[in-house]
Amino acid sequence: MEAIYIPQLLKAPQKTEEIQVQEFIDGLESLTPVRGKMAVVHRGNYLEVSVQAETIITLTCDRSLQQYNHRLSVDTTELIWLEKNVDAPDNGSLEREVPLEELCETLPSEGYFEPDVWLYEQLCLAMPLRQLRDKREEVDYSYREETAIDSRLSALETLKEQLSQSGMTKDE
Repeated sequence: MEAIYIPQLLKAPQKTEEIQVQEFIDGLESLTPVRGKMAVVHRGNYLEVSVQAETIITLTCDRSLQQYNHRLSVDTTELIWLEKNVDAPDNGSLEREVPLEELCETLPSEGYFEPDVWLYEQLCLAMPLRQLRDKREEVDYSYREETAIDSRLSALETLKEQLSQSGMTKDE
């Protein structure tokens, strides 16, 4: 995918660039090419980027360490703010408080948007944190009573049964 020159989007029909995606993304090891569609819309002081795409990747199960295939899909939209001085050097101190409104993606308004890098980031965010091959591999942490009794404890088990039959409880 080619980088999009942001000022050129203003001249595009409806200020929109639509991209049909059907390629392998650098850095993402996938079995199939990423397939889907992406739209980049210039909204004046921000870009609205949306994507619907999917691919198949190979993961390693955290529990059994066996590899398995996983369908990775994204359907998301993000707003990327455009600023004039985003690439200007920051001459402030190393420690400073950052307001909440500055914690967002920004690009220079006269710069480029790289759709392949953005798509790679979205696919990485969509990867499962717990990589389990099968739902049956989920751990059951509930207590399970053992059916086989150690022969050394058989006398204790007999006493326990006698106490329960006689009506004695632990509290007595």
